[in-house]
Amino acid sequence: MMIRGATRMTRTVMGHMGPRYFSTAILRNDAGTGVMTGAAGFMHGVPVNPSEKALLTWVRHIPVMGSRSASTMALNDKQHDKKVENGGTAASGGGDGGDEKSVVSYWGVPPSKVTKEDGTEWKWNCFRPWETYKADLTIDLTKHHAPTTFLDKFAYWTVKALRYPTDIFFQRRYGCRAMMLETVAAVPGMVGGMLLHCKSLRRFEQSGGWIKALLEEAENERMHLMTFMEVAKPNWYERALVFAVQGVFFNAYFVTYLVSPKLAHRIVGYLEEEAIHSYTEFLKELDKGNIENVPAPAIAIDYWRLPKDSTLRDVVLVVRADEAHHRDVNHFASDIHYQGQQLKDSPAPIGYH
Repeated sequence: MMIRGATRMTRTVMGHMGPRYFSTAILRNDAGTGVMTGAAGFMHGVPVNPSEKALLTWVRHIPVMGSRSASTMALNDKQHDKKVENGGTAASGGGDGGDEKSVVSYWGVPPSKVTKEDGTEWKWNCFRPWETYKADLTIDLTKHHAPTTFLDKFAYWTVKALRYPTDIFFQRRYGCRAMMLETVAAVPGMVGGMLLHCKSLRRFEQSGGWIKALLEEAENERMHLMTFMEVAKPNWYERALVFAVQGVFFNAYFVTYLVSPKLAHRIVGYLEEEAIHSYTEFLKELDKGNIENVPAPAIAIDYWRLPKDSTLRDVVLVVRADEAHHRDVNHFASDIHYQGQQLKDSPAPIGYH
């Protein structure tokens, strides 16, 4: 009698609570399996068969929130399956000129469609048309900061010391040398911009535009690398060397910038002077015919707005001009610190190419 009374009470309670706490989505989802019929019959006082008793035991142990979440998941799964059947929301893989792949976008983020000025489709995802520019080839390549202070001399001779193993390893292979150089040259701007970003957050102050200027420098150096990757294919040991050098240089420059930003920027200024020298030697080898003057990569033509018939020599010219601008920016940043000021006190040369 007690068991029968408890069963009747349970039926009454579940009859009131069931429609409220159990989503109709679950009932519809399970209609094909017969579970809905058993549950509905149980909730409305229909005699219980053994399978319904098993369902009762299962239902009594399900948390309410779990049931609500399960119903939402079931509904979302149905909607997702429906999207897949209908083709989904296609997003371009856009591998910078590679094959496009259809991606189902659950979040509804549409792929951006960018076109050139002539209306043709823009094929690069790593940069946009408004980020392209014409390099200033009139910049003075002979400018040099004469080291006078101890830190200046330390920075100068450190860079000179780093040049010797590079000359021994690469010798006259300037394509691979340029590629290796850019894997290192793209690090300082990112490290400096990151540290200035964190400093701006800690001190609740602006950076004077220097965060953007340094990140622009890092991105520009990375685009140099993307260009030379089309010209020189690194060997496995050169890739391994990049891993080692980048790991050491990143951490060393990070610590240097924390201790003395003026020393860090001075080192980069001298590194850029060496880069100008290396690209000048690259041009000499091209002019002598020791290196084939192949057509310019498509990515370089679009990034620097070069003529369609440009060659590798034209690419080296614009890259060398970029390095000269980076030289000026970093020596200028170091001078600001030497004069006892902060970078935020002087407007950053944003867009200085």
